[in-house]
Amino acid sequence: MRKKVLISHKIPDKPLKKLEEDFELIWPDSVAFSREEMLAIIPSCDVVIGVFGNPLDTELIKAGVRLKLIANYGAGVDNIDVETATKAGIVVTNTPDAVTEPTAELAMGLIVDVARRISEFDRALRKKLIDDWGVLSNWGTSLNGKTLGIIGMGAIGKALARRALAFGMKIIYHNRNKSDPAVEERFEAKYTDLENLLRNSDFVSLNVPLTSETKGMISSSELKLMKPDAFLINTSRGAVVRQDALIEALAKREIAGAALDVFDNEPEVPDALLKMPNVVVVPHIGSATTEARNEMSRHLAEIITDFFQGMKGLPVVNPEVWGSKNLRISKI
Repeated sequence: MRKKVLISHKIPDKPLKKLEEDFELIWPDSVAFSREEMLAIIPSCDVVIGVFGNPLDTELIKAGVRLKLIANYGAGVDNIDVETATKAGIVVTNTPDAVTEPTAELAMGLIVDVARRISEFDRALRKKLIDDWGVLSNWGTSLNGKTLGIIGMGAIGKALARRALAFGMKIIYHNRNKSDPAVEERFEAKYTDLENLLRNSDFVSLNVPLTSETKGMISSSELKLMKPDAFLINTSRGAVVRQDALIEALAKREIAGAALDVFDNEPEVPDALLKMPNVVVVPHIGSATTEARNEMSRHLAEIITDFFQGMKGLPVVNPEVWGSKNLRISKI
């Protein structure tokens, strides 16, 4: 009998066709399964494909009595109760490689946009609000020689640093662990503590996963450390920043502006942010390119196939599960 793969949300299907020979793929009829549908279907499934924005919480995971693998379509796994999955002996994987370059592209684009006021001027011109095109008007901020502070020097942070160097920017970074000297040399990056980074950066880019340690890590006290002409860039997760604190800091001009791909309660975006000319907002599009989204599906197909063939080297986010006496893969 073929193993069942529950796909919680529609994703590019062509790369997953290769699975149909060995697996039964269960797709939603509409964009996504409802919670009630998920609860009804998941007990018979061996794999569930999770998608950011669609929670796989404690109840759903416990209902998946046959689940052996949760394969997440995306790098961040804050949509999954990883602790419950681990206790149940369920392996959780993600697709980190495919999202690295497009997310770094977006972060760099947001930096250029908010610095040179591209979206701001675009909106104003469309509304015929700009009459003065003189040399003393419509100034922005140059990137050359400015300092970019990267919080989270993982794969995306490094990819962003590579791009920022091409713009002539100086790189400082803060991370849980100091990078190898070879990495620092390659990206001309200097390690520093969080407070010093915030005080000295012209642009602060958040590139961390959402965890209990990073949730709300940028709040009023951190924003007050930033220079009044500095900009905050967030392509990680909305909850890394206290949204109310950011709105207050922007309203008081404690920082110069912000460019945001992520928000607290997506898809809702506070009106206060939408009304601020010095804020650029986009709808969580970090990995939203044709190439990346198809590559994510292709990577999922490989992960699922390799997992059931007992192959190593999978992008497992809960490696401690391998030592669990409840590990369900042993029951195949």
